Amino acid sequence: MDALLPSLLFYAFAGVILGSAAFTAFARDIVHAAFSLLFTFFGLACLYLYLGADFVGLSQVVIYVGGILVLLLFGVMFTGHQTQETEKRTVNFYWGLALIALLGAGMVPALLKAPWAVKSAAELPEAKSTISSIATLLMTDYLLPFEIASLLLLMALIGAVVIARGETKTDEGESPETSA
Repeated sequence: MDALLPSLLFYAFAGVILGSAAFTAFARDIVHAAFSLLFTFFGLACLYLYLGADFVGLSQVVIYVGGILVLLLFGVMFTGHQTQETEKRTVNFYWGLALIALLGAGMVPALLKAPWAVKSAAELPEAKSTISSIATLLMTDYLLPFEIASLLLLMALIGAVVIARGETKTDEGESPETSA
């Protein structure tokens, strides 16, 4: 029973990830696709936490769920998306399904021949948090690259705001009211 529960948890997380990712890929409405992407990101975060990668799991929640997905949803809501229900499927859809089936069939022999080693709980090393060691490295040895990356992200954010404002350039002597 002890070996069954971890396997069931892993397969449950994997099922949530695969199911929600498939729904994201095949959803007709972009809002439904974005919300199913939320479940994909949370499933990945749970899988990372389950496998002992606590920093990566929490980063998944903060960066992808907290940042990227919210940004995507705001973008969808601000653009005023129109849902277009079309029943016509393109040739590319069928080619994609054929490619997925071919890749899946090609992976079956590799999965069957792979030596799947299972360790007991006594053989596994003691799980400890990696967050404090990563934070120490980021704030000591890798402080300069960390700060350079933050400055690059700040410049990208300022550039995105300038582009999003969409102001038109006018000649130096003209005011925007008189140029129209």
